[in-house]
Amino acid sequence: MLGKKRRIAVMAEGSFTPMDAKTALGVLRYRTSEVVAVIDSGRAGRTCDDCVGVGGDIPVVAGLEAAAAYDPDSLLLGIAPQGGTLPESWRRVVAEALLRGWDVLSGLHVFLADDPELSALARAKGCSIHDVRRPPAARPIAARRAASSDALIVLTVGSDCNVGKMTTALEVHAELQGRGVRSAFVATGQTGIFVADHGAAIDAVPGDFVAGAVEKLVLDAAREADVVLVEGQGAIHHPAYSGVALGLMHGACPEAMILCHQSGRTHMKLSDAGPAPRLRSLSEIIRDNERAAGWLRPAPVLALSINTMMLDDLDARRAIDNAQQLTGLPTVDPVRFGADTVATELMRRLDERKRRASNE
Repeated sequence: MLGKKRRIAVMAEGSFTPMDAKTALGVLRYRTSEVVAVIDSGRAGRTCDDCVGVGGDIPVVAGLEAAAAYDPDSLLLGIAPQGGTLPESWRRVVAEALLRGWDVLSGLHVFLADDPELSALARAKGCSIHDVRRPPAARPIAARRAASSDALIVLTVGSDCNVGKMTTALEVHAELQGRGVRSAFVATGQTGIFVADHGAAIDAVPGDFVAGAVEKLVLDAAREADVVLVEGQGAIHHPAYSGVALGLMHGACPEAMILCHQSGRTHMKLSDAGPAPRLRSLSEIIRDNERAAGWLRPAPVLALSINTMMLDDLDARRAIDNAQQLTGLPTVDPVRFGADTVATELMRRLDERKRRASNE
């Protein structure tokens, strides 16, 4: 991860749950072999699988001292809090990790490497602070260039934030690769960057340049791939995150989309600032995303990805069947039941594109 094989202790104090520890969950699912322990004193003595359903027997421990017994060389901050600030109670833990010579991996909006005290500790101990949310220095302006790519560009969009857009893109990407398709995953958030070792955190890019940054990521990926899976962010109906969702959509210029939704969620996920808006119906969300994408390029929603992590298998199957009946679209939970249906649909579309191109 980030240039070398690591032994990671994940900091998730007070937050190691499936809904709160989004970054920890993604790293545990896709970089399992590099995680040696998770820190959460309230859940110490349990395993990661007990707490969040992934990570197997990786232990949950009470603090940094207990984590040190597993010989980590890096501390990863495993949450993505609204506002992106470092919890004050975590500052001492970060400083102690640096004093031990561990690298610190952060996806916060606050850049720890810019903190005089923490950066001085890192220099003194010969370790590094990696702020993966730091935006690219270049600020390209989008010009709908991705619409001319030869690759099939597919964007995951959501009914809300934190519904599985990154996970869906990664699962479909893996399924396509397993079938021999040249597929690429474009990371647009901090967790995706930790998983893929490349990308840009789009929500840290100044608004005028979001679409341009995404366009560059997509075009770079398309040079080596026939299918480009772009990780979505936020949701176009979200009162806080609609801007980044729309900028990402118009920078990527997708030819197809996958709508992601968490089964059972009825209201937007917001801070405690006010009442959360009720989610629109899936049919409305599909219509509005297709309309917004179509301002630059027609992009139908080809499939639904339903996050059923809070359901048992029987209720999960029912939720998937219900969504498919309501929308008429192929519907899966790619983590629980596999992404083969979506991959088949994308391969069918890829074959259609190739046939059209050969006839022109």
